[in-house]
Amino acid sequence: MTTSTAGRVESVNVAVVRSDPWTKVKNGRSGIDKRPVDGPVLLTTSGVDGDTVCDVEHHGGPDQAVYAYSCDDLAFWTAELGQQVLPGGVGENLTLSGVDCSGAVVGERWEVGDAVLQVRGPRIPCRVFAGFRSVPDLVRRFVDARRPGAYLAVQRPSAVRAGDAVRVLDRPAHGVTVADLMAALTATPDEIPAVAAAREHLGARGRDWLDRTLGAMRS
Repeated sequence: MTTSTAGRVESVNVAVVRSDPWTKVKNGRSGIDKRPVDGPVLLTTSGVDGDTVCDVEHHGGPDQAVYAYSCDDLAFWTAELGQQVLPGGVGENLTLSGVDCSGAVVGERWEVGDAVLQVRGPRIPCRVFAGFRSVPDLVRRFVDARRPGAYLAVQRPSAVRAGDAVRVLDRPAHGVTVADLMAALTATPDEIPAVAAAREHLGARGRDWLDRTLGAMRS
């Protein structure tokens, strides 16, 4: 299936490494605090130039090279939390308008400027995220809201910048969305068989989880 839905890059964001007390739940450093940068930023198969991933066990790698979040979802959290959530404020590298990052179909491909990115899966929140936003129950609320944003692999590296167009190049027919996958991963195990249709488009972590979980359900 081919489509041409148009959106826009509102900002490209990279990490300011933090070592606040809330980072101690992991390794004492965190790159979740992303700030907009001026000028073009290179997106590569291994990540975003100038960004820092501190928890490499759970973040980063070719299937989580870029994290995208929509302006509409940032506005939701601004109202929900009673605090201004600015671009980069949930740890995203790309803040997009006109693109439903959480409703994206796993495996769909986006042209962002001259780069081509492929949706791999949702961001799963952790206690570092809750500490960063100073909201103790944010993990539960983030899961319940079904607004995870999308992790993306980089299929065609290129520099991107604020103002670049975003176009959906194609979309798999299986229809499993990022939000569907998040539900199966976190709260709705009876949906796991349904998301198996997206297996070929998941990253390595996602395929390992799916195969392990389906194997346990059959045993």
